[in-house]
Formats: sequence, C-alpha cells, structure tokens
Amino acid sequence: MEAGRAPELSLAPSAGNRDIGFAAGIVAILIVLFLPVPPFLLDLGLALSISLAVVILMVALWIGRPLDFSAFPTVLLIATMLRLSLNVATTRLILSHGHEGATAAGHMVGGFSRLVMSGDFVIGVIVFVILITINFMVITKGASRIAEVGARFTLDAIPGKQMAIDADLSAGLIDEKDARRRRLELELESSFFGSMDGASKFVRGDAIAGLIITGVNVFGGIVIGMVRHGMTFSESADAYTKLSVGDGLVTQIPALIVSLAAGLLVSKGGNRGAAQEAIFTQLGAYPRALLVAAMLLAILSLVPGLPFFPFALLAAIISGGALTIIRHNASQLRSAEDKSRRDSAAKQEEERSSVKELLRTPEIELRLGRQISSAMLVSHSELAHRVAKMRRRFAQDYGFVIPDIRLGDDLVIAPRSYSIRIHGTSVASFELRLGELLVIPGAKPRPDLPGDEVREPAFGMEAYWYPDVFAAELRANGHIPVDPMSVMLTHLSEVIRSNLGNLMSYKDLRALTDRLEPEYKRLLDETCPSLLSFSGFQAILKLLLGERVSIRNLHLILEAIAEIAPHVRKPEAIVEHVRHRLAQQICGDLAQDGLLRIVRLGSRWDVSFMQSLKRDGKGDVVEFDIDPRLIEQFANELSTAVKALVDRGEQFALVTAPEARPYVRMIVDRLFPALPVLSHIEISRGVKLDVIASLS
Repeated sequence: MEAGRAPELSLAPSAGNRDIGFAAGIVAILIVLFLPVPPFLLDLGLALSISLAVVILMVALWIGRPLDFSAFPTVLLIATMLRLSLNVATTRLILSHGHEGATAAGHMVGGFSRLVMSGDFVIGVIVFVILITINFMVITKGASRIAEVGARFTLDAIPGKQMAIDADLSAGLIDEKDARRRRLELELESSFFGSMDGASKFVRGDAIAGLIITGVNVFGGIVIGMVRHGMTFSESADAYTKLSVGDGLVTQIPALIVSLAAGLLVSKGGNRGAAQEAIFTQLGAYPRALLVAAMLLAILSLVPGLPFFPFALLAAIISGGALTIIRHNASQLRSAEDKSRRDSAAKQEEERSSVKELLRTPEIELRLGRQISSAMLVSHSELAHRVAKMRRRFAQDYGFVIPDIRLGDDLVIAPRSYSIRIHGTSVASFELRLGELLVIPGAKPRPDLPGDEVREPAFGMEAYWYPDVFAAELRANGHIPVDPMSVMLTHLSEVIRSNLGNLMSYKDLRALTDRLEPEYKRLLDETCPSLLSFSGFQAILKLLLGERVSIRNLHLILEAIAEIAPHVRKPEAIVEHVRHRLAQQICGDLAQDGLLRIVRLGSRWDVSFMQSLKRDGKGDVVEFDIDPRLIEQFANELSTAVKALVDRGEQFALVTAPEARPYVRMIVDRLFPALPVLSHIEISRGVKLDVIASLS
C-alpha cells in the first residue's frame, strides 16, 4: 500500500512548486513597479518580455482553433503587466542616471536606440510614433472590433446551439458523454470570446501608456538634465530623448508582437488548423488568380519608368507557384482516384471473402461452365449489356425492377453447361454447343442438313443444332439460327418470368407505393392496413406476377383491391376480382395483332371441375375435391394438345369457367408454367377470338 502511494507523494511537491513559482513571478512583477532594478536585471527582464511575445505569436500561428488557446487573455494580461513594470523600472533608471551615457538604463535600451535611431533622436521619434500608430490604430483597433463582434455573436448563438445539442441527444445521434463535452465547449467558447473582448482593452491601454511614459521620460529627462546636472538644452534633449525613445522601442516591439498574436487569434474565425495552412490552402485553391496576377506584374515590368527586375522576378515566382499548384492538384486528384479504386477493390475483396458475404444469397444468378466462360470472355461486356437491357425490358413490361443478375463461373457444373439459380437454388440448366447454331423449325419443315435434335430450353420446343458454317444456307431456307448466347439469355428470361412472384420482395412493394401519386397514396392509406395488411397487398401482387400479369398499372390494381377488400379478405379471391378489372390489359398483352388465340377447356372438363368445387352455406367455394384419376387424364390430354401447338409455334391461352380458373391454373402450372389460363369474364370486349383447339 505504501508503495502504491509513493507516486502521489512525489508528484505533489512539483505541483506545489509550480504554483509557488507562478505566484512568485507575479509578485516579482509587482515589486519591479516600486523597487529600483539594476541595469543587468533590467536587460534580462526586457529580453524575457521580447521572448514571451515571440512565443505567444508562434503559438497563435500554429494553434488549431482559437479555443485551444483559451488562456490567451490571462497570458496577455501578464505580458502587459510585465512590460509596464519594466517600463516603470526603465523610467526610473533613465531619470536617475540618464546623464551618464547611452547605457545608463542597460545595454538593451542603449542597443535599440543606436540600432533604430542611427545616432539621430529625430529618426527614433519618427519610428516610435509610426510603431505606436500601427499598433494602436491598425492592429489593436481591428482586433478589438473582431473580438467585440465575435463575443456578441457567440453569446447570441448560445441558445440555438444548446437546443441543437439537446435535439441531437433526443434523436440518439450523440450520447450523454458527447452532449456534456459539446456543452463544455460551448461554455468555454462563450467565456473565451467574452474574455478576448475585454483583453483587447489591455493592448490598447498598453499602447497609450507606452506613448505617455515616453513623453513623460523625454520632458522629465530634459528638465532633470538642465536643473540637476547642469546640461544645456540640446545636450539634455539629445541624451534623454535617445534613452526615452530607445526605452519606448524596446517595450513597443513586444507589444506590437502580442497585438499581432491577438489579431491572428480572433481573426481565425471558423478556420481549423494552423494559420499558414488556412492561408496557403485557400490562396492556393485558385491558381488561375495567381496566373492573372503574374500576368499583371509582367505587364507592369514593361511599363516605361517602372523598375523591370522587381516586377519580373515576382511575376516569375508567382507564375511558377501557380503552375506548381496546378500540377500538385492534378497529382493529388490522380492519387485520390487511385486510392478510391484501391479502397473499392479492397472493400469488394473483403466482402467476397467475408463470412457475411457467404451468407448473402443472390436473388438471380447465372453460373457458367468453364468452357462457356472462356469462350464468352471476349464478349463479357456484351453479355453484361444484354443482361442490363433485359432488366430494363422487364421493368417496362411488368412494372417493377427485378433484382441484379449476378454472372459468375462455376467449376462444378459441366464445362459447356450453364445453371440459372433463383435465391441460391438451381431451377434450370442447359448444355450449349459452342460453334453451333440452334434452329427452331416450328411449322416449317426441318432443314435437310446434318444436325442434332434437342428440346429448346426456354419453351420446350423441338429444335436442332447445326454447325455455324450452315448459317447462310439456313437463312436462305427461311429459318432463323440462334447463337448460343441468345439461347442462354432467352432461357434466362423465361426462367425469370416464371419466377416473378418469388422475386418481388417487400422492399420492392415499398418502392412501388412510394412512387404513387398523392391521391393514390391516400387511397392506399385508407385500404392498408385497415382492410388489408401490406403483406396481404404483397401477396396479391405476387400472385398476379406468378401468372405473368403485369403490375405496371398499379393504380388500377389498387382501385380494384379497394372495391373488394371490404367484402373479401382472402388474397386468392381478391386476385380474381383484380384480374377481372385488368381484363383489357391481360388480353392486350396476350393478343397478337388484335387477335387472341385460345384453347377451350370443353364441356366435359368444365362440368368435372365445377362438380369438384365444394361450397358452404353462403355459396362460397371452400374446397376443391377432384378424383386424382381425372387430374391424370386431364394432364395427359393437355400435354398432347399443348405440345402439338407449341411445336407449331402457336401462342395461345387456355379458357375455363371463372370459379374453376384458379384450380385449373394450379394444375396447368405444374405442366406448362408459361401457359396463361383465363376465365370467360376476363376476355374483354372488342377482342377478336380465334379458337384453335378444344380439350373435349
């Protein structure tokens, strides 16, 4: 325990010694006012005054912000009191021993008088008056005004800043510790500028006191020299004026330095960092202004009667500095861009290698086999461009932006295959033949060329692979050969269409509702969540997209939901009503040249499905109960009819009764996801129908 207290005992005396030393220094300054001081101690005190002034100036230059030198008013008072006490001590020596020569008041006063006055006291008087004028009229007056205005505005801004701190604390942007720190800074700032306003009066008073003391020294010295020491007026004036002006100079120079430090400190304003950083940074931010200034100086150097060398030298220095700044800025810009690219690459690499990135599953992903990836390496930019174009097309057709499609390599799958994944699960794949073209004959006869039969991956149609050397001959026969990249992208497009409902997230729903017009936003607020939850609204849109019904007319969908939501809560029933309201859009999207080709379900299957619907006492359908053997027969007949039509290249829709439509769609979706299923009431007026087949 004793060992633990040893550091405290060792530190206490040093802290006490500092306090005692500081108090002794203040007492020494006061003693100098009343007791005579020998010349060598006076020289030491004057050197200390000049040194202290230089230190204050350097600190004011390098200080980061004015509040970092909050002790400046106290330091200024001590420095002013030190100069005044030394001034009084010097006055005492001048009036007592001025008749003895130039070093009567110490070597410091004598040296300044010889250095500045050059042996002529008139020159010294003029220089002294100029220094007093600069200090009193320019620096001190300006610094006092800045400090006064700064104090006033700082005090006026305290309530607003205090409210801002409380608001940030209430909003959770800062914690209690940060709030206390900012309040303390606010208090220090207000007290600092208030103190600087008062401390500036010390500087002005010091300048006035120096002028009065010098005048008293000159007048009193002349009188004492003539009366006490028998000197003539000219001898007395020469001796005492030189000493008095030398004393004024040796005290006014540190006063001028301290005044400059005060001006620098209060004029810093909101700038952060050292003074030279703010000045050079802001002046160097406009190199064109420096070039214009250099041009003006060059013109002045050529004007007759003006000296050539000074203006030409300054023009060269300024223009060189401007060009250096321009090159430096360009180099910094390149360095910043390189650093940004490196940081971005490092961040991406970190994200790829992080565990969190491994847990993040992409919504849509196209994985390429090694051989396909190498073959399409040259055309990767074209592949990315076509994928981006595909996303824009989906946004136009279906009314919402599908997620980003991630392209990547996969060494696990076959080298010439690709895999399409939705939410990390492989939903489709196909093997491409590089260097060959795919031809879908449709209703046309098969080309009489050597080729391999295959099922086209997007629609399951009969197709053939042919070497690309037969491309011209295939086009001449009226066929359209498709390159492997187009085959892959068409397959990807169809897979996305089949999974639109799975790809629409709650975030997409919010993005869509945020883009609604104000009137429809009010309608949405009336409907959700009082009649229908937002998740229910999302379920309705997902069911529509699951059947490839576009939601681009979201306002019509919202109106239809608002009509039926007070009476029906099941999303499936609401979807049927919305489809009825969107009949014109649905038929328009499926029709070709105004003609809608349909396949009728037939009376047999209509009756079978209607008899399978079980109703409650109110007549509402509550259950679908059908014999599994009938489902198997229906699937066989549907597959036979649809495959024949698909191989002919026909595009059509299956039509059934309104109440049975959802259940027929449920069966058809397992066999042909891309086949639209309509009810009779969803066929809008004015649409021309072409019945191309019937399942009965």
